[in-house]
Amino acid sequence: MGCFTFVKLMMVLFNSLIFLGGLTLLAMGIWVSVDGGSFLKLLGPFSGQGMQFVNVGFFCIAIGGVLMLLGLLGCCGAHKESKCLLLTFFSIILIIFIAEVAAGVVALAYSSFAEGILRAWATPALKSDYGSDPTVTQMWNSTMTELECCGFTNYTDFLDSKFEKENGGRLPPSCCTSNSTSCSSQEAERSAVKGCFENILEILKEHANIVGGIAAGIGILELAAMIVSMYLYCHLDNRIS
Repeated sequence: MGCFTFVKLMMVLFNSLIFLGGLTLLAMGIWVSVDGGSFLKLLGPFSGQGMQFVNVGFFCIAIGGVLMLLGLLGCCGAHKESKCLLLTFFSIILIIFIAEVAAGVVALAYSSFAEGILRAWATPALKSDYGSDPTVTQMWNSTMTELECCGFTNYTDFLDSKFEKENGGRLPPSCCTSNSTSCSSQEAERSAVKGCFENILEILKEHANIVGGIAAGIGILELAAMIVSMYLYCHLDNRIS
């Protein structure tokens, strides 16, 4: 009986934290939707090409709402000792867990296509929008300066581009090790500055352990929540009797 009470208390506390986290995320989503237009500009070309369907505010609202629902179900199920609410909580967590595992498998299976997918929007943006679209230009300039890279693949992304034609054959300064405003294709070839995609891959590999650890931690929490809710569900009959 003491074990049941302890597990019940932990279930209430754990789901209270989930509910508060969901409430915070919901409030953030509402703020972004009401007064967060400038935030979407940080997405650079994503916001103007092929990713118009991504709305950060609605995404936060949706996730926050789901977390609040889960927290409420878990708290009420444990506090009221309701088998129906506990089973509903368990089912939702199980569905989320299965979806996350499936997403991870798909991500691993299609990771080899990541470069091709990114190239499909990055190269056209560099060819036609860089230098004329302020958002795209600022995003790429910041990326190339911070990562010390040039273009998506390398300097060849800027050859025959609108920027090169309008600037007398000059390329962005980041494409030359001298960072000269008169960077030519010949100097860029000698400089052999890496493309930003290769630098981004190196950064992702360096942080892969952190990402994997976070994913594993979330999975463990979900498994723990399922085990606890099922424990309470299975022992409610003994509790009542």
